[in-house]
Amino acid sequence: MVLVSLLSVVLDQFTKWLAVTYVKPVGTIPVIKFGETEWVNFTYCENTGMSFSLLEGQRFILIALPILLIGIVEYLIFCGKIESKAMKIALAFLAGGGFGNLIDRIFLGYVVDFIDFRIINFAIFNFADICAVLGGFAFAIMMVVTESREEKRKKLEENKAAEDGNS
Repeated sequence: MVLVSLLSVVLDQFTKWLAVTYVKPVGTIPVIKFGETEWVNFTYCENTGMSFSLLEGQRFILIALPILLIGIVEYLIFCGKIESKAMKIALAFLAGGGFGNLIDRIFLGYVVDFIDFRIINFAIFNFADICAVLGGFAFAIMMVVTESREEKRKKLEENKAAEDGNS
C-alpha cells in the first residue's frame, strides 16, 4: 500500500514539475481541440484553496486537515481496520493524492493545477486530485457493496435459523 501512495505522489510531483517547466511559461497548451472548440487544455494555475477554490487563502486549515485525514487513512490501512486489499489500495490512492497536494501547500503555499476540461467548464485540477477522488470514490463504492453483502448474508442466516426453528 505504501508503494501505491508513493507512486501516486511521485507521478503527481513529476506532472506538476512538467506543468511548471513547460506550461507555466506559455499559460495554456491545447491538448484536445475540435475545430475552434478546445476540449482539454493544460493550463497553469496556482490554487491557494481546495476544490473549486473553497477555503482560498486558509493555508493552516488546508495543511492541517489533510494531515489529519491522511493520518486516519494510514491508521485504517496499517492497524488492520480494513481487511480488503482493494479497499486498502483505494485508501492508498486517496492518501497519495492528499499527500501530493500537501507537499505543494507546505513548500509553495499553493497547489499547482494544470488539467483543464474546458468542454464542461470544470475546475482546473491535477494528478493528485485524480488519485484522491478516484480512491475515495472506489472506497465508498466498496463500502456500500460490502455493507449490502453483509446485510444479505445476515438475512439469509436469519431465514435459515427461522426455518430450522420451524422444523
